[in-house]
Amino acid sequence: MAKIGFIGMGNMGYAMLKGALNVFDKDEIIFCDANETRMNQVTEETGVRHAESNAECANSVKYLVLAVKPQFYDKVIKNIVNVVTSEHVIISIAPGITIKYLVDELGFDSRIVRAMPNTPALLGAGMTGISYNPSLFTVTEKEVIEKFFSSFGKVRVVDEKLMSAVTCASGSSPAYVYMFIEAMADSVVKYGIPRDAAYEMVAQTVMGSAKMVLETKEHPGRLKDNVCSPAGTTIAGVAALEEYGFRNAIIKATDACYDRAENMK
Repeated sequence: MAKIGFIGMGNMGYAMLKGALNVFDKDEIIFCDANETRMNQVTEETGVRHAESNAECANSVKYLVLAVKPQFYDKVIKNIVNVVTSEHVIISIAPGITIKYLVDELGFDSRIVRAMPNTPALLGAGMTGISYNPSLFTVTEKEVIEKFFSSFGKVRVVDEKLMSAVTCASGSSPAYVYMFIEAMADSVVKYGIPRDAAYEMVAQTVMGSAKMVLETKEHPGRLKDNVCSPAGTTIAGVAALEEYGFRNAIIKATDACYDRAENMK
């Protein structure tokens, strides 16, 4: 019998599966996807076997990851509702899908971990916020949950009421970072830097800057000030960003993301 099962093998499901393979044997994992070609491809790439149905996948594991988009949850739940028991640990990664909703749909004994990972999990650099009631889980189960999410990056436990904000902070925001990298690269290609060099320079700078925040524990504002010499080039650029609403654009993007996350279901 496998230990962890995935229903859904899209970008996020695949990223988590790849991470799980760092700490779990491939024989401890099974998955299922609506696309048979995709299932065969993932099995060939990873050596992880796939189930022929969602019910078979659920029946084969203790920890079941629902790695499908919110609009497919009703269908998936119908597939597994007669298979899932109180012994299962159900991990949900869809924005807007609450623990209460899943408990109501699956049954009052269901034990749910609500999570919001992000795509850098594919490289082991993910950030996941999780929410669950620890009193419903054994010490061993909590250790497995921590082990699983830590296999593809960092994990932080938060109150469920903050999960939509977690979606804004780390779930959706990689897209904004990629847009920033692309825009920065475009801006220096304009002055003659080759595009491949521009992407490397900007991406490495973003990674290094993030590492400075994480490892020095300095306030980002202080780190910003350290780069801004009086009457220098950086403060001129910072002033232009402020003039054109850089901070406000980020806040507005977060507001839009939050509103959408709160109204997904």
